Order: sequence, then structure tokens, then C-alpha cells
Amino acid sequence: MERKLKTIYTCFPEGKHKVLTMSYDDGRIFDRRLVAIFNKYGIKGTFHLNSGLVGGEYGERVQLDEIRELYKGHEVSSHTMYHPTIERCPIDQVIQQIIEDRKLLEKAVGYPVRGMSYPNGSYSKEIVDILPACGIEYCRVVGSTDDFGMPENFLLWKSTCHHKHNLMENAKRFSELHKTQYLYMMYVWGHSYEFDNDSNWDLIEGFCEYIGGHDDIWYATNIEIVDYMNAAKNLKFTAAGDMVYNPSAIPVWISVDNKKYKIDGGAAVKI
Repeated sequence: MERKLKTIYTCFPEGKHKVLTMSYDDGRIFDRRLVAIFNKYGIKGTFHLNSGLVGGEYGERVQLDEIRELYKGHEVSSHTMYHPTIERCPIDQVIQQIIEDRKLLEKAVGYPVRGMSYPNGSYSKEIVDILPACGIEYCRVVGSTDDFGMPENFLLWKSTCHHKHNLMENAKRFSELHKTQYLYMMYVWGHSYEFDNDSNWDLIEGFCEYIGGHDDIWYATNIEIVDYMNAAKNLKFTAAGDMVYNPSAIPVWISVDNKKYKIDGGAAVKI
């Protein structure tokens, strides 16, 4: 008997079901070494910077005139202009901290800065609610889930773990996930200066060597995940489930009864 309904799943690019993303704060000079490690093993990261602190008031920072080249292939994101504990600040000052940071970072990198991490892990419902009006599409909170699920709200995006918290244990569990009916994400955060303070650069090098180069893992920045999931949600299916239209600019992959399809931007595809 012919099935009346197809099983249609969203996939990551190339039909994959796992994604790894890295998130590092403050833009200290140790990002240079961390980026080199990421590049060596094909890992992609998002770097949340405070453009107003490049002078080195709280430790030597990456300079604005080097960030375009340094973070090429990765993502530069906001961390507010001066890293205040924003829940204690007047909301108009919070808005200015975000907007002014975006302006300087965007001038440096040459593209819209659309993500953020909360400085000092500080936020409130009022701050979360104003982020879209500030051009922010996702924001990372502090804390670990020790899980690999996708976030329900990208403006309250919690990581799988800090690199000091069960990093290799989580990496092993993540690498062994095989049920393709789920989408899995491993999200690691931290500060690059911690590796220098703790004399454990071998930890992140070993992690990247272990987790890099897997055929079933998509290596992405934070904003690439947000953009992709938004495009996937925007796919338009016929009521019969025999055709799909992708109105977005980027391609999206789906699985239809275990067969993979790539739906190019602007294309309508029979499935």
C-alpha cells in the first residue's frame, strides 16, 4: 500500500545531521593563536568583541585594523562597546552599547554584525526584547546544557559547554551520535586568554584535532546556523508534499523518506 504522507526532515548542508560551532569572547590577543588552531583543523568560530576596549584597558586586545584579516572565514559578533553588566544599565545606554559596537565592528569587517553574547552573562527580559530592534538576531547566555539540542530561542542561546567543562567527554558523545532523525549541535564557548592562564593550549588543540574532519559534521559560525535554520523554516511545501519552493537566497537540504534533496535558493523542486 502506498504511503499517504512522506517523512520530510530538515537537514544541515550536504544532508548532514550534526553541527559544531565555537564561541569566544573579549577579543584578547590570544585569539590569534586560537584562530590558527581552528584554521588548522577546519573548525569555525564566532568571536564576540568589545570595540571600545581595543586600547588594552583590560588586557591587550586584538586591534580593529587587524580583525578583518584575522577572523576571515569566521564571524565577528558584538559583545557591547565596553562590556558593562547591562542588566544594571539604563535601557537607552544598553541600546547605545550595542549599536555603537556594531558600527565600529562593521566598519572594520565590512559586513553587518548581527549576533552578540551577553557581557558578564548579564541580561533581562527587557534587554532580550529590544535586541531585534538593535539588529541582533542571536545572543549567547552563560551556562552549559551538556546537551546537543537546537535552541528554542536564539536570543537565549545556551552552549553545550564551556571548554573547561566536560569538553572531551562531550566531544566523544557528540562524535558517536548516529540517529539521523535528529539534528544535533555541539556549541563550545570560552575566552582564549584562559588557555594561556591555565597553560592548557593542548586541550583545545586536542579537541580540534579529534572533532575536525568528520564527514557527518557541519562546521559553522553562529550566524551561519541562524541563517540556515531561518531559511529551512521558510521552505514552502505543497499540500501534497510533492514539491518544495525555497524563497531564500541560500540552499537548504532536506530528507524525504531517507532520500536527500538540495533545494537551491529560488528553486522549486519536485520531491
